[in-house]
Amino acid sequence: MDKQGLLYNTERGQIIISEYGRNMQEMIRHLMEIEDRQKRTEAAHFIISIMAQMNPQVKQSDDYIHKLWDHLYIISDYQLDVDSPFPAPEPIVEASKPQHVGYQNNTIEYGHYGHYMAKMIELAAQVEDEEMRQALAHSIANQMKRNYAEWGGNVVSDQQIIADLKTMSHGKLVLDEETKLHGAEAFQKPVQQQGKKKKKKKQSNLKADMNNPNNPAYKKRKQQL
Repeated sequence: MDKQGLLYNTERGQIIISEYGRNMQEMIRHLMEIEDRQKRTEAAHFIISIMAQMNPQVKQSDDYIHKLWDHLYIISDYQLDVDSPFPAPEPIVEASKPQHVGYQNNTIEYGHYGHYMAKMIELAAQVEDEEMRQALAHSIANQMKRNYAEWGGNVVSDQQIIADLKTMSHGKLVLDEETKLHGAEAFQKPVQQQGKKKKKKKQSNLKADMNNPNNPAYKKRKQQL
């Protein structure tokens, strides 16, 4: 009994070009075992004709014969030695997998404001000009209020935003507790209220149309004329 026929495909070698299947790959392997070069070349041409029938979409290109010979060399792992009408292709070097970039492990205590907001606060705290630093603090506080509203869907008090800004900046961005920040409504897109167009009711009363032949008044007028 042929034990090779009892093997599962998972126990056999990997198919190099799946379009031609495992049997074609086995044929090419046996082709390489033919010692006589002339017979090996004749067998290669015969296999090329079979490959053209198995993979007809290759014929859509002008140089499909050249591609078939390339496939033949590739399936033979570039070990085939025959008199080919085309030069043997260069072995394809498999591209190495790129190095994993990894995931960010940045932990943010005030995650609802976002990582970029924390970086903005860090940079603004380094500004030496007092007036400029206060202006940045006010703009950042307004953005913090907006981020908080988008994150939780709730309105937060200005005092809470001001306190968080002071904590996150380590006391370098301080706003007066009476500072009024933009309300949540300032960050919402205005809703265009479109007035409902009243549909004009069609006049179904025939008396309203004096030119309607079905109108009794129209018939009476015609009799008078």
